[in-house]
Amino acid sequence: MNLAEYKGVYVFAQQVDNEISGIAYELLGKAKELAAPLNTEVTAVLIGYEVKPLADKLAEYGADKVIVVDDPELKDYRTEPYAHALSSVINEYKPEIVLVGATAIGRDLGPTVSARVATGLTADCTVLEIGDFPLVAIPGKEDEQKHNQLLMTRPAFGGNTIATIACPDNRPQMATVRPGVMQKIDPIVGAKATVIEYNPGFTPNNKYVEIKEIVKAVSDTVDIMDAKILVSGGRGVGSPENFKLLDDFAAAIGGTVSCSRAVVDSGWKPKDLQVGQTGKTVRPNVYFAIGISGAIQHTAGMEESDIIVAINKDEDAPIFDVADYGVVGDLNKILPILTEQVKAAMEAKK
Repeated sequence: MNLAEYKGVYVFAQQVDNEISGIAYELLGKAKELAAPLNTEVTAVLIGYEVKPLADKLAEYGADKVIVVDDPELKDYRTEPYAHALSSVINEYKPEIVLVGATAIGRDLGPTVSARVATGLTADCTVLEIGDFPLVAIPGKEDEQKHNQLLMTRPAFGGNTIATIACPDNRPQMATVRPGVMQKIDPIVGAKATVIEYNPGFTPNNKYVEIKEIVKAVSDTVDIMDAKILVSGGRGVGSPENFKLLDDFAAAIGGTVSCSRAVVDSGWKPKDLQVGQTGKTVRPNVYFAIGISGAIQHTAGMEESDIIVAINKDEDAPIFDVADYGVVGDLNKILPILTEQVKAAMEAKK
């Protein structure tokens, strides 16, 4: 493999029902950052049916080029045609780096494509940067250290440690990236990208799944990744019934309730509300950590919040190390008082 042939940072721009997913904008923002030291361009790969009009939106969020693969076989996501499309683009255009969102679609597509193009893939990354590999040169083998490598960091061993992984001998360097971790850039209104239409041809075979029906569930639950204020409870809340205190406080302050992994494991709350390395990464304006000890697995999912307020009866709880404001005490006594004060303040404003 001639590594010098591979150039550019490519992003799989996921779309569903001809609407670009938020993760695509987040990845474009990170791609711009990675492309700078490599002195290369950012290319979005847009796959679907009748999706070309979406190209300008990708340009506004950082794409220099957009490769559009448009075909009726790509109307709805199916592993085989989408994997054929993305792997064909990689084989044709030879990108140095390929980023895919670690969504339900990306977790299926990324590994399939990496196997087809004979490269590695680091899954569920939380940090991406350009650097040297090995990170520290081996004494006596300094000339073997490789520069300008994609360093991919992810939780390992159940979140108990952090691993940084490189793919120095194969291209492209591929990673799936957890939604909510990277930040999208401010849109460049009116930006235009070079649009390349590419279609490798699709011949349905016995690997093409036939979609009989698509059933869309309607939920009135707010996605915690979009919430501006989160009131998050941990094992210290004590019981599922005690979450009523958090519900009341969240309702008063205009927030959304979320939780730690311990709460989900206990069956008190659904997985969709979990914050942390094995849950969702959130960046609210205010994050209330109530009865949460603050293990690294949890803080990794919320430490980028603008303001963190912790309430815990254990003054030595690790959560206080990342909190901007901390209250040591019994949440059963503190929360009702906070709720009443918030309600009173709201009434006074009327």
